[in-house]
Amino acid sequence: MKQIRRVIIAILSLLSFTPMLAQTQRGKATFYSKRATGARTASGDRLHHDSLTCAHRTYPFGTLLKVTNLSNNKSVVVKVTDRGPFARGRIIDLSWRAAKELDILAKGVCTVRVERYNGSEIPYRPAEGVNLPEIDFEITEAGYSFTGEWAERMKQSDMPTTKTKRKHTAKPHATKKHASHKSNNSQQKDRNAEDKKEEGNAWSNIFKTIKKKSEEMF
Repeated sequence: MKQIRRVIIAILSLLSFTPMLAQTQRGKATFYSKRATGARTASGDRLHHDSLTCAHRTYPFGTLLKVTNLSNNKSVVVKVTDRGPFARGRIIDLSWRAAKELDILAKGVCTVRVERYNGSEIPYRPAEGVNLPEIDFEITEAGYSFTGEWAERMKQSDMPTTKTKRKHTAKPHATKKHASHKSNNSQQKDRNAEDKKEEGNAWSNIFKTIKKKSEEMF
């Protein structure tokens, strides 16, 4: 019996709580100051003035609410992260960014309509459509085959190019030039050796004449 009573009480509480979440509320809305950025909310999250969040008394944390400014029909979707407001006549506290979206920064307080948002996530502006070309993956109608074209390209790649011919013809010129350069160097070395030899012979002749004259004097 006790278990049956507990089940009945749980069902009744859920039935009484569901209409409250589905109902639309009307009342005054205020917003957090920018100086409240960084404060810890009741859900444990940090408050940031540029986020679309709000404080509500009864909705569970993480619930998405659509808030509409009744004076200009502007609306914004916010997430419940805090509890409040607790002043009489006020039903919701908005973040600074949400208040800016509703255009209530100058007034500070405005009358709004609050209703639960049924979407799965906060809507964003849709991205611009990109027109992609249609690709046909079906087989072409007739006769074309990659085999013949592939064989022709392989033949062209096997043929010697002009660049390779130039490389082969350039090598003998390079070797001839190198050989001529070597012969020139050897000839220059021989000339230098002959010059040194002649210079040595001249000095030896000078010393011989000096020695001969000195012997004649003594």
